Amino acid sequence: MTVSIKPLADRVVVEPKEADAKTASGLYIPNTAQEKPQRGIVVATGPGKKDEPMEVKTGDEVLYGKYSGTEISVDGKDYLIMRLSDILAIV
Repeated sequence: MTVSIKPLADRVVVEPKEADAKTASGLYIPNTAQEKPQRGIVVATGPGKKDEPMEVKTGDEVLYGKYSGTEISVDGKDYLIMRLSDILAIV
């Protein structure tokens, strides 16, 4: 779960969870109709800002806004880099 990315300031690297491929009733959802995931695992955090310490740590499962962060790909895995303020809650 280690990433070669070290975010700066109040930024966080999140590995998004996979979108649900099946509905509660058992129907399969095609990739084109799946919603963008809004949950993920924090894999790296920056040091925080002077007046705002980091409230999340590596390994926390978080909820974030649907269009939050910048998508990147490292070693074939997809990640999001976002500000701490884009994180809505720790689950």
